[in-house]
Amino acid sequence: MISVENAIQTLKKYSKIGTNFVDKTLEKANGYLLAEAIIAPIDLPPFNQSAMDGYGLCLFDDYKNQNEYKIVGEIKAGDTKTYHLKKGEAVRILTGAAVPSSVDTIIMQEKTSLHNNVVTIQEEISFQKNIRLKGEQVKKGTIALEKRTVVNPAIVGFLYSLGIDTVKVIQKPSIGIISTGNELIETGKTLAYGEIYESNSKMLISALYNLKFYDINIYKVKDDYDGTLSTITSSINKHDIVLISGGISVGKYDFVFKALQELNVNELFYKVNQKPGKPIFYGVKNETQIFGLPGNPAATLTCFYTYVHIALQKFAGKINIELPRKKAILSNAYTKKRQRSEFLMAKYNQGTIKILDQQGAAMLQTFAAANALIYIPENINTVEINDTVETILLPL
Repeated sequence: MISVENAIQTLKKYSKIGTNFVDKTLEKANGYLLAEAIIAPIDLPPFNQSAMDGYGLCLFDDYKNQNEYKIVGEIKAGDTKTYHLKKGEAVRILTGAAVPSSVDTIIMQEKTSLHNNVVTIQEEISFQKNIRLKGEQVKKGTIALEKRTVVNPAIVGFLYSLGIDTVKVIQKPSIGIISTGNELIETGKTLAYGEIYESNSKMLISALYNLKFYDINIYKVKDDYDGTLSTITSSINKHDIVLISGGISVGKYDFVFKALQELNVNELFYKVNQKPGKPIFYGVKNETQIFGLPGNPAATLTCFYTYVHIALQKFAGKINIELPRKKAILSNAYTKKRQRSEFLMAKYNQGTIKILDQQGAAMLQTFAAANALIYIPENINTVEINDTVETILLPL
């Protein structure tokens, strides 16, 4: 059995970085990392552009003493017609419209008055005001976005404005989830005595979707050794990461660990000195990473956020592969019963944190109310009110 810190370092060392690239349309690229830098194919904006509704002026030589300009036309966004203004002339111009080269500055309409086709300027005039210059955001041929940038909605809009609709990204892992247990049945069926509704696989799918991982397949297996062995074998052959829910402990009908041994999975750690989630397994076979997660749902989710999250984000090419951690001031005390690390479901709010009631490996209702986990290392037995504690912020 190893410590939480050693388990995390093992994951960081042995978890795989994805090496395959795939082309994605921008609508489907959100959350992916760019596999290569994006070179701007055009200037942005591609022309001098009006930043607001107003009047474009061709300035007098003594423009500081002249404030009346004759209007000779109008330009709205999308117009291809241009004007060659003479000194003392102006065009009505709207936001987004192309600015003629003869326009020296744009005055917003709120700072003008209009009478008999002559606009009077009611503020001090200066050059190139309210003009977005050609190439101001990015110039053609320069790097618009660096390699490994995470695609987000703003980037989608930015790339479309450059005329780009497809990007090459680092492919995310294919994930198999194996749900084990005779007692598990699907919702919609009537529970018999001793049965429970299966929730762990649905919970893991939701956690994966929340992190923008979508290539997922679900497998269900009863507490049967041959079935467990066959399902794990098939999943390892099909997926980059396999998450096995339940069956990893040492009970009479827990067959997962035995199956992993028979398959010669390279065990990197098995059992971590922590609560909840002690019986967690991590290993590798044929480039596939395998996690044996505890069956209790709160323990499953704790291990997912502490360990699986690292493997997922590293595979996807991320730099920050752990959930963010902060120091917070504790509002209630807690004493551990054993010398082990503990993850406590908690509520974080603006620098303070409260340990929630009903802590336990099966307490999903408590987890549902939490937005953070407090991490108490194994060498600390008691935390008091106003102590500073390490806080792991959950991706809600």
